[in-house]
Amino acid sequence: MADAAMAASHAASLHRTRRGPLVLLFYDGFEWRARPGAIGGSLAQARRFARFAYRSARRRQVRTGFYTAFVALRTALERHGCDVRVNDFATAAAMPDYPIGLAGYPDVLDAVRLPNPVLFGPGDFGPPGDAVAVAAQERIRLLIQPSDWFADYYRPSCGDKMVTWFAGIDIDRWQPAPKASKSIDVLIYDKIRWHRDTQVPQVRDRLCAHLDARGLRYRILRYGEHHQGMFADGLRNARSLAFLCEHETQGLAYQEALAAGVPVFAWDEEEFVDPHLSRDAPAGLAVSSVPYFDGRCGRRFRVSELEPQFDLFWSQRASYRPRDYVRDALSLHRSAQAYLALYARAGARG
Repeated sequence: MADAAMAASHAASLHRTRRGPLVLLFYDGFEWRARPGAIGGSLAQARRFARFAYRSARRRQVRTGFYTAFVALRTALERHGCDVRVNDFATAAAMPDYPIGLAGYPDVLDAVRLPNPVLFGPGDFGPPGDAVAVAAQERIRLLIQPSDWFADYYRPSCGDKMVTWFAGIDIDRWQPAPKASKSIDVLIYDKIRWHRDTQVPQVRDRLCAHLDARGLRYRILRYGEHHQGMFADGLRNARSLAFLCEHETQGLAYQEALAAGVPVFAWDEEEFVDPHLSRDAPAGLAVSSVPYFDGRCGRRFRVSELEPQFDLFWSQRASYRPRDYVRDALSLHRSAQAYLALYARAGARG
């Protein structure tokens, strides 16, 4: 009841159309360019569809993580009853005191030069050194990062403008498949990004050797080299997911697995490996490869304990309730409520 009342309060502070509270979003990235005017918008749409067709035909990923989060945001808000408009320069220009949401890559700051108060995210506003200048802009009211640990990373640079918001997971789209249809014991999601020459043998290959010794069947998907349909097919056929990644700011792939009822065996050393970003990390920063996770989801492991931890995970796999976790913590409904609160807050500060 309290959440519903708070959500209603936030929505009440926003302009309403016949469709609901008005939310103006701008995205600029590989998938969709933010360009003003009828000609600019038409060219951006043509490029958008051409890129989608090109990458789909070659069975390559058609969405970056930022765009996936942006689509989740738009979907969440629309299902919440909002009038969501994307890259609508004319409406924003006509309402210069009304908040806008920027998303995507740093280029969005140059692409959308409007005086409106800004909520920036999901997206990239650069490393901490660049983020200082972004946060200093008077029009930038709030900056989003998708998990607490990454917000803590940026807080020394961005101060109280830094907030946390997660992209919601669509549990209607990611449905559990019948157990009888499962033919893979472990779907291995290889998102090892650094030092692959040493880490792949130490983590992925070691896990594969253990699965071979136990006579378990597995399939490997490497991040960036598969189409979304391959991942969805893998989840339909998998009894579990091994998520191999050094650290994640949110981790949409493993969360989609959770929503599909697939428990996760997650490599989580809690070490900041990124050679560029880690140089600016505040002392004592705790990182994670699965920043949204509890005992219903599966099991974390360090590579030094890989085999016994997997055996525990496998023996307990029937007891996990990953879909319940997503419904309680990561739903589109909760995501929309959280974003509307931040959006209204950005517009209220003057």
